Amino acid sequence: MPASAFDGWHLENASAIAGPGSAWDYVSLDAARGHLFIGRRGSGLQVYDIASRKAIAVIGTTAAESSNGAAIMDDLDLGISYNENGTITPFKLSTLEAAPSIKLGDELDSAHYDPATRRLVVNMAAGKDGTELLVLEAPSLKTLGTIKITSKKPEHAQADGKGNLFLAARDENAVYRIDTKDMKVTARWPTPGCVQTNGLALDAANRRIFLGCRGSATAKPTFAVMDADSGAVLYSAEIGGGNDDVVFDAELKRVFLANGVNSVMNVFEQVDANTYRPLEALGTQAGVRTMAMDAKSKKIYAVTAEGSADYSKKITTSVSPYYANTFFPDRFFVLTYSRN
Repeated sequence: MPASAFDGWHLENASAIAGPGSAWDYVSLDAARGHLFIGRRGSGLQVYDIASRKAIAVIGTTAAESSNGAAIMDDLDLGISYNENGTITPFKLSTLEAAPSIKLGDELDSAHYDPATRRLVVNMAAGKDGTELLVLEAPSLKTLGTIKITSKKPEHAQADGKGNLFLAARDENAVYRIDTKDMKVTARWPTPGCVQTNGLALDAANRRIFLGCRGSATAKPTFAVMDADSGAVLYSAEIGGGNDDVVFDAELKRVFLANGVNSVMNVFEQVDANTYRPLEALGTQAGVRTMAMDAKSKKIYAVTAEGSADYSKKITTSVSPYYANTFFPDRFFVLTYSRN
């Protein structure tokens, strides 16, 4: 199908954050207060003010605990930093004041909030037979139970507002549907043609799941559209390598995929629930792989850092043989993308 008109997405601003070099993972946006939360593993959960384009705070003790990112619960004035050392750090969105961190286990990866049931699902570190998803009540953060899945690489997830959480499983090329109230898996769907299912976003109104798949030596990186009720894959198209995030804007009818290895952001138009067109592939920078979008301003915020693959240290070769593992001081950037 021919492409639609060119949107003209481009880099509007790049702002440096001073400090030691460190790796990072997820970003999330509190749009109401203009705060971007950045999980910097060696520097903590950093708060970036999008109006002043400055880093204004580090949440609690998350620098020592190695933050991977934040779950935003704006209906509760609550944020959670999920930390590599197996703790979560609660804080108030309105004041950025942190409470003492809570130990959940030896290690964890990320957390996902379901506002319909007011429950937080935490991806704990994988074991030999899979991963335990810890379910917490919000705002008390009391542990309610666990959900066991066979995947050892659960990744991005999003709730549909009806008590379902859809979770990408990278190692299984699959998507889980989880009932957060009953704390059980209700479906596990394969993603044929979509290898290393990683990024995930949801169009709840049209019941569509958007997947970013990293591919393999024998399969190209792919954008795939899945029916959220049947698990059927309805559309797929090639994207850049190294996908780690997908964002959907229902008003613009655009799907964005950030791909950090090939340094490209793919943009697709949603013509209707079953029809999609590639619009453009914006050249970004190496490492631009996670992002957040302001639904009102239509600006996209992403991060990256200048770094190098030091062969004397461990390199995550499953992503790329040249995947950076060393980052330089004062060379961490928040990038703002907008359209013409």
